[in-house]
Amino acid sequence: MAITQTQTSTGRINRLRKISVAGIATAGAAAAALTLVPAQAHAAEPTAATKSAKAVAAKADDKKYANNLDGWIRESLDIMKSKGIPGSYEGLHRNIMRESAGDPNAQNGWDVNAQAGTPSKGLLQVIQPTFDAYHVSGTPNNLTDPVANITAAANYAADKYGSIDNVDSAY
Repeated sequence: MAITQTQTSTGRINRLRKISVAGIATAGAAAAALTLVPAQAHAAEPTAATKSAKAVAAKADDKKYANNLDGWIRESLDIMKSKGIPGSYEGLHRNIMRESAGDPNAQNGWDVNAQAGTPSKGLLQVIQPTFDAYHVSGTPNNLTDPVANITAAANYAADKYGSIDNVDSAY
């Protein structure tokens, strides 16, 4: 079996790739070890650089949400996920647009709830007793707070309908 020029070149390239990847991995591991392991003299007390690195890592873990409808929905979805409450962005957005057109200060002053003295409020038009019963810990205890309103309403919808995604009319 004759080896062609192309096979020889391909073999050399593959060997070089393996060597390069191994070299990069070794260099990276060594650099990480030197960076992350403090000298014995400094082991007892964190350095300013260590404190700064920890602060940067903590900030990278914190999610920032826009203070608008998109941000409120995304924050609510993250809370819902952590609490096992089903729902999707589309389901929340669809219901919010129908209930309040995205206005976190919307209030219904005419329906049966309002006539009984407990008007529906917020993005998903929740009444206070429902909010109190379905409030989700980790959100403000404020009916008109956008994230608290969305998350409580989604919790209620999950209990009554299986998910906010299953709600296609006033609930």
